[in-house]
Amino acid sequence: MYDFNKGLFDYMCNSGIIDTDWKFGLTLVAFALISIAVSYLLGSINSAILISNLIYRDDIRTHGSGNGGMTNMLRTFGLKAAGLTLLGDLVKTALSIFITGVLLGFYYTHGASGYLGFCYMSALFAVLGHVFPIYYGFKGGKGVLVTAVSALILAPIPFLILLLIFIVVVYFSKYVSLGSVCGAVIYPVLLNGYFAVFGSNPGGIAQLSVTIIAILVVWCHRENLKRISTRTERKISFKKKDVEVKSEGGEGEN
Repeated sequence: MYDFNKGLFDYMCNSGIIDTDWKFGLTLVAFALISIAVSYLLGSINSAILISNLIYRDDIRTHGSGNGGMTNMLRTFGLKAAGLTLLGDLVKTALSIFITGVLLGFYYTHGASGYLGFCYMSALFAVLGHVFPIYYGFKGGKGVLVTAVSALILAPIPFLILLLIFIVVVYFSKYVSLGSVCGAVIYPVLLNGYFAVFGSNPGGIAQLSVTIIAILVVWCHRENLKRISTRTERKISFKKKDVEVKSEGGEGEN
């Protein structure tokens, strides 16, 4: 009988459909490749670009920082646009992980998910799709929101800690990009520590995936970090009326 938590691959192994080593290896590779392809293609859907075109008859990439992300949507079109962007990125990330789980299993154990961590691998390729979308000339967002959604789904408690760190850094520094980078750097360290405390091992694929995600998010914010060092990065204001800060552009994007 198919077990939703264990996935189609486990069912095929236990039901005798996969009865040889070569079938085992071939099916596992095939399912992994399907997961990678689906996650990347879903990740390549840019919610900000779609919403700005369909609802506002405009292209978000022609405004502000030129980035197709939630922060730029918030600054350009307002809270509703940012909320819709958040919803779109949440759905595509959740769907990517869900499809991988259906194929290879979820196996939730204190946040450890997927057959050998393939759900984390799915999150990685959703982020890659968002940053390098095939539909938009491989020029997308910075992967922060997709990373956050995947962390929320796969490891809720570490996500809450990361969210707190993000809020504290942004509150005191006024730099969204700095909060994003700090969260990305701490993510793999916190996740490994969390698994160690609870005696759970997500597998090498999971650990490698979150490490690559962290490196990718930091790389995407390299220009922001340069502007922070020269104090030309745009700051966020918590007041109703934004305080204008002279800058050549750019802020943390999703």
